Amino acid sequence: MTAMHPHTATRRHTVVDSPYGPLTLVATDGVLAGLYMTGQRHRPPEETFGEPDPRPFTEAVRQLDAYFAGELRTFDLPLRLDGTPFQRSVWAQLRLIPYGETRSYGELAENLGKPGASRAVGLANGKNPVGIIVPCHRVIGASGGLTGYGGGLDRKQRLLAFENGTEDDTPALF
Repeated sequence: MTAMHPHTATRRHTVVDSPYGPLTLVATDGVLAGLYMTGQRHRPPEETFGEPDPRPFTEAVRQLDAYFAGELRTFDLPLRLDGTPFQRSVWAQLRLIPYGETRSYGELAENLGKPGASRAVGLANGKNPVGIIVPCHRVIGASGGLTGYGGGLDRKQRLLAFENGTEDDTPALF
């Protein structure tokens, strides 16, 4: 059996509804590798998402539905996060932030043993390929401000309010 080269990987995608607008899920060789929102910064071109096929996403969709219903606080899914070693270390830190809590970019940099790297942490955070499941929305500025979010500040505010139980029932304008 020969090793697969990245250019021969099989990619599939599906689009699911969420309270935060449509979510595009992308799998590489059957493993979740992307969760993108509409209008998201750093969203890869659609032609890289592969053929439409909902089959690789059954468990991801089940867990997302449970999360949005307020029944799931921690995702347990295999992920394929393609990025630099530093980006992957930041994304691993994101997964350690508990539901309903936030951390600053500086705190994440400290946790990585790289104080002063908060700007680099922010850039890596913005390139997180699997939003919501890898909770980049839980990272805020040192002053407590929301700062940037690839999915838009309105979505970030709503996700944080949802996790804190303070979101109102006003319909979103997505």
